Amino acid sequence: MLDWIIANGDQILGFATGAACVFLAGRSNVWNYPIGIANNLVFLAVFFSAGLYASAGLQLVYLVLGAHGWWRWTRRIEQDRAYAVRTPRRAIAWLVAAFVVIGAVLVWVLTTFTDSHVAFADAGTTAASLVAQYMLNRKWIENWFVWITVDIAFTLLSAISGLWIVAALYVLFIGLCLLGLRSWRRLLAPDEPLAVAA
Repeated sequence: MLDWIIANGDQILGFATGAACVFLAGRSNVWNYPIGIANNLVFLAVFFSAGLYASAGLQLVYLVLGAHGWWRWTRRIEQDRAYAVRTPRRAIAWLVAAFVVIGAVLVWVLTTFTDSHVAFADAGTTAASLVAQYMLNRKWIENWFVWITVDIAFTLLSAISGLWIVAALYVLFIGLCLLGLRSWRRLLAPDEPLAVAA
């Protein structure tokens, strides 16, 4: 057992920090950001060694986005008050466009410059994760739907790549995201309509 823990220590540490980060985000706790940054550093090494280059690179972007989100949440900028808001309709087209463009660029990079065997899946999950993280930073409640979709895909991608502990973490993430969605629904601003805001 000890040999297994030592051999998989990086994935176990990633599991622990990742689970804590998503749990805290679901509770709208600002400490999700520093713990998330620690998680990014661990998963940078894990994904790079597994040949998931876009997922590894994503961790670097998460570091920047995590610092941005931490700053926004501690400064209570725009929507980042004590409650969540719905994603503005005008933002939806931009979010979809960002997903498509980032995904296409990553597919090109992965197929041109790396030996990745899962370029499309790696690029798609990475692009969707960036969109979800931006939405989380803005406290847009629909970020949880994007995260749930990403986590399902990452579960499969991690299993295919032989990262079983990481795959188990993403299964846990799905449950934590469902709890986060439920918790954030209670945090909706009192004047938020049931439909997506204009």
